[in-house]
Amino acid sequence: MSSAGEHSHFDTSSPTRYAASLRVAVVNITANFMLTTAQVIIGIFGHSQALVADGLHTLSDTLADLLVIFALKHGRKGADEEHPYGHERIETAVTMILGIVLIGVAVGIGVRASMKLLTPGAIVVPSALTLWAALGTLVAKEAMYHYTINTANRFGSNMLRASAWHHRSDALSSLIVAAGIAGSLIGFAYLDAIAAIMVAVMIIKVGINLGWQSLRELVDTGLGTEDLDSIRQAILSVSGVKALHLLRTRRVGGQALADVHIIVDDRLSVSEGHQISEMVRATLVREIAPLTDVMVHIDTEEDVNVLSCAGLPLRDELQKRLDNYFRDIPEARLIEHMTLHYLNGRIDVELLLSQDAVSHSTSVRQLARQFAAAVRNDRDIGNVDVHFH
Repeated sequence: MSSAGEHSHFDTSSPTRYAASLRVAVVNITANFMLTTAQVIIGIFGHSQALVADGLHTLSDTLADLLVIFALKHGRKGADEEHPYGHERIETAVTMILGIVLIGVAVGIGVRASMKLLTPGAIVVPSALTLWAALGTLVAKEAMYHYTINTANRFGSNMLRASAWHHRSDALSSLIVAAGIAGSLIGFAYLDAIAAIMVAVMIIKVGINLGWQSLRELVDTGLGTEDLDSIRQAILSVSGVKALHLLRTRRVGGQALADVHIIVDDRLSVSEGHQISEMVRATLVREIAPLTDVMVHIDTEEDVNVLSCAGLPLRDELQKRLDNYFRDIPEARLIEHMTLHYLNGRIDVELLLSQDAVSHSTSVRQLARQFAAAVRNDRDIGNVDVHFH
């Protein structure tokens, strides 16, 4: 029996999700631009190199948010000829880039902190205004983190989650700057460097986790054991499914896809097998949260347990053979329909004839024996059954 399956519409890039994500990106870009301007100006006039560096660090966030907008714009496009599965993995790629950026930021923080520990005399005492600027930046960055992470969790966006953690790393960076300025003002500047190294390690861990998760998705890592067990149970709950032969899953952006091979009775019609496959697809999409698209392939028990039917002729070639075998049987001209069953390495043939094909001189049993005897020497053909209506 042939495979059957359907593609469902990818809805993870819905207009609501796109609008919310775009709004987050625009708010973050605006806030980062204002913070960058304030930090650099106050840092220069307040003699705080740390605040100026933090301002440039904030500027890098603006570039990261521009990447987010780029991914949102292109990742929400539907499937096309070149991208039959859609563009959702643009979001995955951007998530990986942001994870790498987090690692780079953490390394920079650690290097700066180490240099401070090695050259404590290079620290210049800044003005008190720079401390207030650093604290204000800390509050703003933490607010941006919560705003972004809430949207990321609501729509299951790893890309926005990475962006949120970038803001959290900036808040920690601002905390380090504030601690360094405060320490400089009271004579304990080395506390800034020690805290910076600790925070850098934490940020590196976050960046590695985000990057690793995106990498696993890009190389088609499947769903976890718990999700796979749920998928198997849902498939086997569908009437007509006798067993599950093969199950493959992968993630694309915020969604998951699956390819499944189910085993059904070998005498089902194509339409009934297709109906079962449709029920399997609909059940999985409805009951398994990550799944948005499922391809279902129909297998019979013979495909798994007995001889393969690979290499057996298709209908056109077999029809030519049968026409030759049946040429001496007059009733063969009255065959109305022929059904083929590819079972156990051979082809079983069902012939449907009108009752008028049975003459007074030929019984139903005799006619069936004639058809069976005609194909006896063909190794590709198994049983021949004759039916009348």
